[in-house]
Amino acid sequence: MEHIVLSYKERVATIELNRPDALNALNEQMLAELLQALKEVERSEADIVVIRGRGKGFCAGGDIKTMLQSTNEHSFIEVMETIKHIALTLYQLPKLTISYVHGAAAGLGLSLALACDHVIANEQARVAMNFIGIGLIPDGGGHFFLKRKIGEVKSKQVIWEGKVMSAQEAYEVGLIDEIGDEQTIQQKVNEWLAKPIVAMIATKQLYAHLSEEQLLKTLQMETAYQAEMRKTEDHAEGIRAFLEKRRPHFRGK
Repeated sequence: MEHIVLSYKERVATIELNRPDALNALNEQMLAELLQALKEVERSEADIVVIRGRGKGFCAGGDIKTMLQSTNEHSFIEVMETIKHIALTLYQLPKLTISYVHGAAAGLGLSLALACDHVIANEQARVAMNFIGIGLIPDGGGHFFLKRKIGEVKSKQVIWEGKVMSAQEAYEVGLIDEIGDEQTIQQKVNEWLAKPIVAMIATKQLYAHLSEEQLLKTLQMETAYQAEMRKTEDHAEGIRAFLEKRRPHFRGK
């Protein structure tokens, strides 16, 4: 794999997003490799999985350049299908999962982080569910994972505002579970490894089975709505404004 680095140390697997020059923005190849890594980890003997990014940030979200190139409806559906399988696999993974957010975690990158059992962010982290800035809605199960952590009302506020939050702000809202550093990750890993982790995983799987249908329906609806949003004037304006580095002028169309 070129854009995903998978490593093991005793009972811990680490998945690193490896497109540092693009702030680990997720293109088609990287998404496919991420799904491949998750499937491999699922079959491994690891009990804990840590997901993190290389370079200056965790993940800036979906790659805008890829989005511009994927005007073909078939390509769009293929990408969304891969995203669906990533979200389902990660959420249902029979391992305990930690996401470590340093720097930016935005859009699809934030959905990925929130899909994990425990979210740790360092003090320099900045997070945003910022699809609204280009006239889109969250995907990757973003609606499901946000509601799971902070409830429906706060989820709508976070999505509609698209605000970039500091680690402290995200912690106060409830998006992240802990502010820390490399040592904090190791402390959490050691804490879990000292517990009857098989029982912990059983509890995780119980909740995952109960919620599986809701997550799947959410992912299907996100694909349908995202396809509609891609056809709007507001989305076209959002993309133009992003490329021209200016504020968008939305018209609600």
